[in-house]
Amino acid sequence: MSELAALVGLWSVLTLWFALLWRARPALLQPHQRGLWLTVLAATLAITLFQPRVAGWLTDAGVELHTVSLARNLIGVLSAGLVLLFMVDPTRTRRLRLSVTVGLPTALAALLVLDLLQLEPRAGTASVQGPADPASAYWLILIGAHLVGDAVALVVCWLYSMRTADRDLVWSLRLFAVGSVLAVVFWFGYLWHLYGRTPRMLPYLSVIIGVHGFFRAASLLVPTATALVRSANALRTTWRLWPLWRDLMTAVPHVALARPQRTRLREVLRPRSPLALQAHRQTIETYDALLDLQRWVRPDAYEKAHRHARRSGVREDRLTSAALAGALDQARRAKLAGAPPADPCPLPGVVHGSPATLLGIARMWPTTTEALTGSDRS
Repeated sequence: MSELAALVGLWSVLTLWFALLWRARPALLQPHQRGLWLTVLAATLAITLFQPRVAGWLTDAGVELHTVSLARNLIGVLSAGLVLLFMVDPTRTRRLRLSVTVGLPTALAALLVLDLLQLEPRAGTASVQGPADPASAYWLILIGAHLVGDAVALVVCWLYSMRTADRDLVWSLRLFAVGSVLAVVFWFGYLWHLYGRTPRMLPYLSVIIGVHGFFRAASLLVPTATALVRSANALRTTWRLWPLWRDLMTAVPHVALARPQRTRLREVLRPRSPLALQAHRQTIETYDALLDLQRWVRPDAYEKAHRHARRSGVREDRLTSAALAGALDQARRAKLAGAPPADPCPLPGVVHGSPATLLGIARMWPTTTEALTGSDRS
């Protein structure tokens, strides 16, 4: 269990520092994210000093183990105070915010004084995770600060997450709340360890605080995860829509802001605009081309393409897309052949350029170039 605790602790610390560094610039530039970032920074410093390897490196460098433990505990209380300041709404609970502002430095000063008064009894502590005198007010203040801070964070985060429509904020708050639950469990367990003298609990508590670190890091990385998902969706749209978009731009070039590049791979690897904008532009241009080509759609083209697709064994859920692709291909060929336009023949199921509809047509597009030819022979 000790090996697992050390492994979880190591990866937890690395993940936290990665999240902090990755989100530093955007978080510090935005006031509503700055508090969360600073809170996680303080917690990360405390968790880092909690790791036996880090404590060992510091003691090898000449830092006393007692100093490492004291620094960790002071930073931990600072983290708990920052959690309260971050969670408390300054416009509605000014008295509570003032109480936290006064109470935090008071608690830190009390810990320092109590540490100096009880330095000798704690000098023999051999582990950076080990307890001092269980009767000491030092530990009651330390654990009480953490329990209050994490309990308030749990309640406030969960309540706020149910009131906002911002999905990023919802996930950030709920992940932070789960981390607070684990922190509460850790400090209750640590309190039991102090009074019950149960050293076997320490590896389990180390695992809990390590997992808590993963959730704190995840709460910071929610905007990054959302951005990655959006980029992946934009890349998927650009890749799947490209053959249809390229062929339609050949027939209706005036709707394109820029000519398609030579290959699909080049389009996604060297986009001429951000991927999200590229996907949006291709979707709009494809729909505009579709509307234009409806003047070349024969009245019976959709029905013939539908029958041909069914005879060809196209799956039931893709018949509509295959029929639309076939009718659109007939119109594209007719325009490229110089056929005169007629009154528009609206294609069924195409509403406001729905990306799902266009992607469905694009999925069937390479396989329907002869759909109308086959159906015309029947």
